[in-house]
Amino acid sequence: MKVNILAIESSCDETSAAVISDGKILNNIIATQSVHEKYGGVVPELASRAHQQHLIPVVAEAMNDSGILKKDLHAVAFTKGPGLMGSLMVGVSFAKSFAYALGIPLIEVNHMQAHILAHFIDSPQPKFPFVCLTVSGGHTQLVLVKDYLDMEIIGETTDDAVGEAFDKTAKLLGLPYPGGPLIDKYAKEGNPNAYEFPISDIPGLNFSFSGIKTAVLYFLRDQIKDNPGFITENLADICASIQHTLVKTLLQKLKKAAQMHNVKEIAIAGGVSANSGLREALKMMADKQGWKIYIPKFEYCTDNAAMIAMAAHFKYQKGEFSGLDVVPEARMKF
Repeated sequence: MKVNILAIESSCDETSAAVISDGKILNNIIATQSVHEKYGGVVPELASRAHQQHLIPVVAEAMNDSGILKKDLHAVAFTKGPGLMGSLMVGVSFAKSFAYALGIPLIEVNHMQAHILAHFIDSPQPKFPFVCLTVSGGHTQLVLVKDYLDMEIIGETTDDAVGEAFDKTAKLLGLPYPGGPLIDKYAKEGNPNAYEFPISDIPGLNFSFSGIKTAVLYFLRDQIKDNPGFITENLADICASIQHTLVKTLLQKLKKAAQMHNVKEIAIAGGVSANSGLREALKMMADKQGWKIYIPKFEYCTDNAAMIAMAAHFKYQKGEFSGLDVVPEARMKF
């Protein structure tokens, strides 16, 4: 008998549903919210309202596309956290109601662990143990992955996530939200060594990204005093230099983590892992260090339900289910 699981992701501004059957992802339906663009960032209340509008159509499409009937589902999985509380509540409430109506178990999933387990959707798959650099708009973590559900955070940001640093420096440049992908786009045409920005060097494997935002702010202020058209005239070089600094910061710590734990299997995950500058720099470092690297397909880098489904697949095998009293956790830990 095949085990079929419906998975729901609603942690931030993507409403997603996916169906997994015996470890094989059948679909990955995602509804993106465009309402936040004019505000320059995600507005939590608007995000939760959009989830309410999108969730039932997205789940219906995932179920219809899979060819699996509701009576043939064995569990409903959902993102418990971390994320925006209002957004999480929409997904958790729906999952609980759906599972209760069908009389099947619930499976809670940690969003950040799911990003890592996205590597097991397709081949090739990393071998244990491996180090995963998990980078997104809300998190920057170095994780030692010992097994599917046995993970240890060995380094994390002490302030902003790298995704925030990309988006906030992009805002200083006058770029629309989300600015991270635009910095990546313009960086391809620029000189990464045109301008020098500081790289934080805090002890151990932790990160700090608040300093580069301040450095860019003051740099632009001083340059614009002398030349009001400085940003427009040098946008590609500025973006390339910012991206070079952020990527270098990430890879310095990743290299240190791999050496400390004697690991040659290296993975990246999360929305920022779609950044072309990070991917290219990682490949170059892998060649020098003798690493075997793993990068998910683009559709599994950003928030999606397929990764929630994959995590649920492993939790189902271990019988790790939740009760109907489960509640979301905005700051959920591993």
